[in-house]
Amino acid sequence: MTMTQVVTDFLQYLEDPDVAVAVAVIKALTRVILHSEATTMMQMEGELQGAAQQLRTFQAADDQTLTTRFHNSIATTAGCQLFLRYVTRCFLEFDDFDLCRSQLIDRGKLFAETSLSSRQRISDVGHNFIRDGMKVLTHGKSRVVIALLREAAKSKNFSVFVTEGKSTTSGVGTAKELAQAGIPTTVILDSAVAYYMEQVDIVIVGAEGVVENGGIVNSIGTYSTAVIAQALKKQFYVAAESYKFARLYPLTQRDLPQKHMAAISGGELTDVTIQNVSFRRIDKAISVITQKTDTIMDRFL
Repeated sequence: MTMTQVVTDFLQYLEDPDVAVAVAVIKALTRVILHSEATTMMQMEGELQGAAQQLRTFQAADDQTLTTRFHNSIATTAGCQLFLRYVTRCFLEFDDFDLCRSQLIDRGKLFAETSLSSRQRISDVGHNFIRDGMKVLTHGKSRVVIALLREAAKSKNFSVFVTEGKSTTSGVGTAKELAQAGIPTTVILDSAVAYYMEQVDIVIVGAEGVVENGGIVNSIGTYSTAVIAQALKKQFYVAAESYKFARLYPLTQRDLPQKHMAAISGGELTDVTIQNVSFRRIDKAISVITQKTDTIMDRFL
């Protein structure tokens, strides 16, 4: 597909592994404002709505060359909704177009800075859930969870089980970062979660999105991990930044926007249908760790 400028900027921001998808969306939309030649608020809003639609269309495209991180439609939706709501509110508060435009650019830049500090605030709160000698299980790759575990490792001794995370092997990347931080880490098969769960004291995962009914959306396998944890009465926590709260209300798993990945190990299969989905919804009977002071939501909603 032909890349528009906003999509090109979006992908460029995502090259930084510390930048979340929603943050990349808002930085790309801020850049649209920066280079816009609009002279009225109506024109500006139209350009931003068009740019947001281009990002959503890109996320829905069937491009197998891009990773799940680049095709995270839930985080993209959350980022677009968050920024566009603030744009609407800003237009109502300011009569002067130039002042409003300047305010939007400043707040867009501030959002990116604040989002990084939110991980540290979550770590400051979340590391208290981990105690000496605990065995922690995590699934997928979450920058927030990695930061939380690193913070806990400064004052406590514990070990971590990381699921492999097929078919993206996201867990392997998590394991490497934890091992570099000096945390004893063991990579286990996704299908072996039930076997290891009885050894686990606490489960901590990240989230791609938090939906309106209080449930969370995360990489495939998170739901089954939560069900197993509940069956064995293990603590289950989700660490998520508040900008991942999305105005979605999925009633079933099929209501979630999905990217079907072709890759399944074991060689080529003929006369067989392959379904390899990326995300799954978890119901709201869980605990979500987010920033203690929700400055991002205060500023943008």
